[in-house]
Amino acid sequence: MQREIPARKRTVLAITGTSGSGKTTLLEFLIAGLAGQGLKVNVIKHSHHDLELEPPRKDSARLRMAGAAEVMVASPFRMAIIRELRGAPEPSLDEQLDRLAPADLTLLEGFKAYPIAKLEVYRPASGKPPLYPHDPLVIAVASDQPLPPDLPPSVAWLDLNQPQAVLAWLGDYLKKVSSNA
Repeated sequence: MQREIPARKRTVLAITGTSGSGKTTLLEFLIAGLAGQGLKVNVIKHSHHDLELEPPRKDSARLRMAGAAEVMVASPFRMAIIRELRGAPEPSLDEQLDRLAPADLTLLEGFKAYPIAKLEVYRPASGKPPLYPHDPLVIAVASDQPLPPDLPPSVAWLDLNQPQAVLAWLGDYLKKVSSNA
């Protein structure tokens, strides 16, 4: 059983990188590791694509398509709220965070352009340049390449092939952030 988290506590870290870099795989490992330590972890995954969260002919989809602003689907195992934006702007990150229950950490997948602390997943094989040289909010990079000589001293370099080391860094980061709060 997880402990209660104060509502005002909000520690957020974005996991960013190019498509196919391994963000979701790393997130799965980190979430399992943190949850295994008894921490409550939330995730917001940003998508630029339309989302299909329910089969189109299910009752909840039919009610949403009939005009419901929000539909909550609940069972003894999980619940979900689906809000149809109907042309309204995408909710801000703060609005999205406010919808979540309090947690020890909220991890964001994506959100490259947002002004928030980031851990970048970088693989040179992607053929795309890294974000960290041009984004001062990248505080760590998990990569499958060796430490570059020009890495700013404020950026931690982590071995993507050693996810346990990335988890250890994240644990240290959480301790540092909570001691500064």
